[in-house]
Amino acid sequence: MHKYDVKLWTLAAKGEIVPDRSLLKTPEQIKKIRESAALNTAVLDHVASHIQAGMSTAQIDRLVYDYTTEHGGIPAPLNYEGFPKSVCTSINNVICHGIPSEEEILQDGDIINVDVSTILDGYYSDASRMFAIGNVDERAQKLLRVTQECVELGLKEARPWGHLGDIAHAINSHARANGYSVVEDIGGHGIGLEFHEEPFVSYVTPRGTEMVLVPGMMFTIEPMINEGSPDFFIDEDNGWTVYTIDDGLSAQIEYMVLITEDGAEVLTK
Repeated sequence: MHKYDVKLWTLAAKGEIVPDRSLLKTPEQIKKIRESAALNTAVLDHVASHIQAGMSTAQIDRLVYDYTTEHGGIPAPLNYEGFPKSVCTSINNVICHGIPSEEEILQDGDIINVDVSTILDGYYSDASRMFAIGNVDERAQKLLRVTQECVELGLKEARPWGHLGDIAHAINSHARANGYSVVEDIGGHGIGLEFHEEPFVSYVTPRGTEMVLVPGMMFTIEPMINEGSPDFFIDEDNGWTVYTIDDGLSAQIEYMVLITEDGAEVLTK
């Protein structure tokens, strides 16, 4: 019997949403997932040291593919449900799932999300960072700053026996207080043994709702913060790239976290 079984049964009997036992990672799994996450972080560091104006997003893709494979990993996005590249590169008004291209050249003043996901020895990790290219105006700087604050505020609410909704409430409240919106229909996810596991992680639900957080759970905190409307459309030609409906800027920062006995640990720092 798992040491939390009685507590989880009791919570479930009260109508709470509790994680399936399979979502609670074992110490052995956590050790292997940490190794994957360490490589994922190293890939992002590698991108950070090379990214600059004048570079194509295809060059970023090559950096990610080469570094990941040279260190024994596999880029998780490559051929995932038909995605053609090793990384997602989402510039300015692209919310997520931007496909790297030789034609897409980074310009001074751009903001870009680079979303890296890694498989190492069969274990998955996932994180993204925002990069400001050259001289970025105050409007974009504020969006980047508030997005970072949203993730940190959400992280503070990630504690054992709380709820996913606590994280969402902190993020949504701070975004709205700054005049921004949070994308509702795309969210975070469980991770570790697969690329996308349960639960779906919303960033717009009320405090005290959604799944109970239990030590051993692992998921991403990755709100997509829009300057204007939270609505979006998907590129009809490629079926992947998600754009803001009003052409406003969008930003996203992704942490991969493990719920522990006394809080949450960011595995992708």
